[in-house]
Amino acid sequence: MSKNFGPEYVRAIAPYQAGKPISEVAREFGLDEASIVKLASNENPYGVPESAKTAMAAAAADLGRYPDANGFELKAALSERYDVPADWITLGNGSNDILEIAAHAFVEKGQAIVYSQYSFAVYALATQGLGARAIVVPAKDYGHDLDAMAAAIDADTRLVFIANPNNPTGTFIGAAEIEAFLKKVPANVVVVLDEAYNEYLSPENQYESAAWVKQYPNLLVSRTFSKAYGLAGLRVGFAIAQPALTDLMNRIRQPFNVNSLAQAAAIAALNDKDFLEQGARNNAAGYQQFVEAFQQMGLEYVPSFGNFVLVKVGKDLAAGARVNLALLKQGVIVRPVGNYGLPEWLRISIGLPQENAILISALQKALASDRE
Repeated sequence: MSKNFGPEYVRAIAPYQAGKPISEVAREFGLDEASIVKLASNENPYGVPESAKTAMAAAAADLGRYPDANGFELKAALSERYDVPADWITLGNGSNDILEIAAHAFVEKGQAIVYSQYSFAVYALATQGLGARAIVVPAKDYGHDLDAMAAAIDADTRLVFIANPNNPTGTFIGAAEIEAFLKKVPANVVVVLDEAYNEYLSPENQYESAAWVKQYPNLLVSRTFSKAYGLAGLRVGFAIAQPALTDLMNRIRQPFNVNSLAQAAAIAALNDKDFLEQGARNNAAGYQQFVEAFQQMGLEYVPSFGNFVLVKVGKDLAAGARVNLALLKQGVIVRPVGNYGLPEWLRISIGLPQENAILISALQKALASDRE
């Protein structure tokens, strides 16, 4: 007689599927790792900035010691950058950790969490992991419908997740629309504004959400060093919120959740303006490179404000999987998004110009083969 361990709501979770690593694709298809182009996980194509490498080398001498559990120096740097007190900051093992901590800190089993259709998969996973009730609001033009999300908040709702720009669709909500939404949300409902791709916004779309935190005690802003700062492998994220929320977050947060190398690298990267500007220029040029190619190929795509583009590669429900496989055989890794309910689409990260060119050529071949 078999025994089912754990609660049913945990057994029902489909584990998070990360983008295929280069080594796995090389083994699976008999390819040389050096020839493989990975445009699947929205990583920074420039990798780790030299400033961060230097900082990590210096920090390595103390790896026999535990990291600073409270991240004093990193919090001080973030405090200065965002003009908030250091005790308004929570550090996370990537912003994914921040999202999970927030769900566990603010929501009980059976209470509700509101998020949008086609939004980041971790919102659903965090909700399921708590045994909470998901209120999934239909998307508007592949993005958030904030009016509908405000209307969906009920008496048992304790948390709302908003991704801006949104992953995997790349859509963006302007500052005025977000602030209007914040004014509608009941004071006992926490709003998590997940801004993993904020640094890729053009100057005219930039806004400073940390200033809203001073006005809205129920707002938590989540950021990451994984994308624009090039530190995906180190896992560093942070939240900005008033002390009433931050105190609860730190009661749930695991001790030493951000290691010494990650803290040192994040401080260096935070102050590396040249690296950020180089990445922003490359991203803008790469986006145009993709858009022009998709238009020439007659492909529908969602206008993106992140470092990736969602593109429709077929009309039937198996199209994304077929084209993805054809790309993998050519040594190009992208992200199928069938798990988001978008099986005809692929999410493609913006890489260096030569990587983008390889993707475009491989996609043309894959589509031609698929249409035969």
